Amino acid sequence: MSGQLGIAIVAIVSALIFYTIGVWSEKFAGRLKPWHLIFFFLGLICDTTGTTMMGVIAGHMDFDLHGITGALAIVLMLAHAIWAVVVLLMKREKVLQSFHKFSVAVWAIWLVPFLSGMIGAMAR
Repeated sequence: MSGQLGIAIVAIVSALIFYTIGVWSEKFAGRLKPWHLIFFFLGLICDTTGTTMMGVIAGHMDFDLHGITGALAIVLMLAHAIWAVVVLLMKREKVLQSFHKFSVAVWAIWLVPFLSGMIGAMAR
């Protein structure tokens, strides 16, 4: 395994850890809090870094289930983080308490490319 691949793997796994902490701690808290946003952005940064590095290593992006859902996941993670900022600034309690529904949905979609990439790598 090359050093670059190792760093990419660490970045992707870090994305899983950060994003999972942010999403599920928000759900269990029952309300979106500013510190959740930090974990959303850390997950996004790590996922984007790892995905970019994997693309450089591969030399291309495939338009298969993994490639398409991976690109969609990054876009959704960005939209999720930006919308979390908006919701926190709005300070509407009902929205702060129900935001976790959107968070869990984005997290579940994000798992598709994470798992398909892991399974695909193990199959090689």
